[in-house]
Amino acid sequence: MADSKEYISRIEAEGSINISEDVLSILTVEAIKEVEGVGGISSASGGKELLGKKNPFKGVKVVVEDDNVTIDAHILVVYGNPVNEVAKQVQTSVSKAVGDMTGLNIKAVNVHVSGVLFEKDK
Repeated sequence: MADSKEYISRIEAEGSINISEDVLSILTVEAIKEVEGVGGISSASGGKELLGKKNPFKGVKVVVEDDNVTIDAHILVVYGNPVNEVAKQVQTSVSKAVGDMTGLNIKAVNVHVSGVLFEKDK
């Protein structure tokens, strides 16, 4: 990993805790994988990618302001699943996973459904 990574720092009585934004992205991707009906992650430009392939978090953007985290996730929904329900489940899963594992306040999880994945696309 490159040395120019952004870190979220918290000063505690025992010292500082520094969490890379990449860690938040990885936690986000893992939480997305747990949601039934998600077929993949897409880049903001619309490129499709199945979960776990190549760059696993290119469709995830994390913004941290103070201790507040805003996450944007671009996903593909498997055909036949209710898009709104899958998106809501992604919001819940990501918010809980990232919040519980880091102790940071999750201000928002914005889910962008960029496409539909058909069986023939897998």
